[in-house]
Amino acid sequence: MTGKAKPKKHTAKEIASKVDAATTNRGGGKAGHADRSGQDKGGHAKFECPHCKTTAPDLKSMQIHHDAKHPKIPFEESKLANLHASHAADSSKPRPGVRGSFKK
Repeated sequence: MTGKAKPKKHTAKEIASKVDAATTNRGGGKAGHADRSGQDKGGHAKFECPHCKTTAPDLKSMQIHHDAKHPKIPFEESKLANLHASHAADSSKPRPGVRGSFKK
């Protein structure tokens, strides 16, 4: 007899979610930091703000950042640094932020 109405076994949904959480790349840690900062693999961070060096994956996100953080300075698309152009992606390294697992 189990106490306090606890289920005896784990459900398939619970087990599948634990396996998914353990084996899916969520973008954390050192690899995630390199991905977010746009270092050596040519990560998701494509644009860099010229004022505060914050990175953004696309032009629309950078414009939203600029409007929120630098409202007094006019937004100039030509001043943005394109990190993908300055860092050549190495084809031998895995692409960043890929939903999947190295463990099976």
